[in-house]
Amino acid sequence: MSTRTLARHLVAAAAVTAAAFPLLGTQTATAQTAARPSDSASTVRPGLFLTISGSEDTWMRGVRLVCEPTWHGRHPKAAEACTALDRAGGDLDTLPDATGPCTMEYDPVTVSAEGRHRGERVTWKKTFPNLCTMHSATGPVFDF
Repeated sequence: MSTRTLARHLVAAAAVTAAAFPLLGTQTATAQTAARPSDSASTVRPGLFLTISGSEDTWMRGVRLVCEPTWHGRHPKAAEACTALDRAGGDLDTLPDATGPCTMEYDPVTVSAEGRHRGERVTWKKTFPNLCTMHSATGPVFDF
């Protein structure tokens, strides 16, 4: 991915985040924001802002998922997504793999998660070769 394309992805992600969370507009998904010691459980609302974007920003969508104290938010499979996150201990790299056949088509999809899950700060981003492999690797978490 070129620097220019990456910059467009970051600008788009920041714009979506700022639009979805007007009170958190100053806390965009940057490494500096995630590492600030002033970010405590009391200053950042619980929940994750999840995004999915297609190759070259051809499309983008996002949803907020909150798992505490009970699951809620706009995620269509919130209960299943929270269960998967809890089983993985909040580590999106260890989500249970829902293995299944996927084509070898290359149409990259980038997913990200930013926020808090069960009191722990989460900043995660990964690119998959296509939607099928993304769904297979992330299960219900990014099924929206």
